Amino acid sequence: MAFIPANPIPLKDRVSMIFLQYGQIDVIDGAFVLIDKTGVRTHIPLGSVACIMLEPGTRVSHAAAKLAATVGTLLVWVGEAGVRLYASGQPGGARSDKLLYQAKLALEPELRLKVVRKMFELRFGEEAPSRRSVDQLRGIEGTRVRATYKLLAQQYGVKWHGRRYDPKDWSKGDKVNQCISAATSCLYGITEAAILAAGYAPAIGFLHTGKPLSFVYDIADIIKFETVVPKAFEIAAKNPVGPDREVRLACRDIFRSSRTLGKLIPLIEEVLAAGDIEPPPPPEDSQPPAIPEPDSMGDEGHRSHQ
Repeated sequence: MAFIPANPIPLKDRVSMIFLQYGQIDVIDGAFVLIDKTGVRTHIPLGSVACIMLEPGTRVSHAAAKLAATVGTLLVWVGEAGVRLYASGQPGGARSDKLLYQAKLALEPELRLKVVRKMFELRFGEEAPSRRSVDQLRGIEGTRVRATYKLLAQQYGVKWHGRRYDPKDWSKGDKVNQCISAATSCLYGITEAAILAAGYAPAIGFLHTGKPLSFVYDIADIIKFETVVPKAFEIAAKNPVGPDREVRLACRDIFRSSRTLGKLIPLIEEVLAAGDIEPPPPPEDSQPPAIPEPDSMGDEGHRSHQ
């Protein structure tokens, strides 16, 4: 059995994410490990990582999935280059009172509009236009987003023909769209980890609806233009041969230096508090237990793809 000490590592203090590919993920002698085709074992510091992105070529044992859930580390199955999210595990901590609170805000039109207006305010630094519906605010947001993309393209000297990409074939997009897709995928990964760790549902969105990650998109969109999107344009301007890895490493550094995980859960709570209904009280112990970080694991991780 894995040794799990009493002292947890809070989500905000963890490394944001690591990418793993081409290996069997299992629990051996109580440790979460990646075993490559040659039999080499790499210990993964599971309890100090918020999110593990599993790329093609990985297999995960039942014991590994169970241990990840126990220590509150989100497992996300992604496509090549981490662009498409196929599925995710539940790290534990979702609470029915918080889910009901979120659902009530989303289902009552007046409360939903209050939340959407708060999102608009946080994203653009100004109050949303009065007497506008959710659909109208969505249209205003879309216009501003397109204008922001154009400005960034001009700033970094990148040719821009619009946000065009095929989620089923990452390689079909031009260089800048590949960079943006890789960057936003990273942001969606840690945002989903924060939402689940806070006890909410990724699917219950307000501006975005009807998708498994609607609330993830809602929250991530608030900060993407101040975090990962400018970096995507900066990297695209250098015309790298393989942009996905460079983008992901840059995003990891951004998340670490700006302490993005430490800001996401308060941001989620602030957005939902705009509904002006009493939120559920915090639990006595809201943090999952964690396992210690092995000394052998560096920032990037031996034989891991980040």
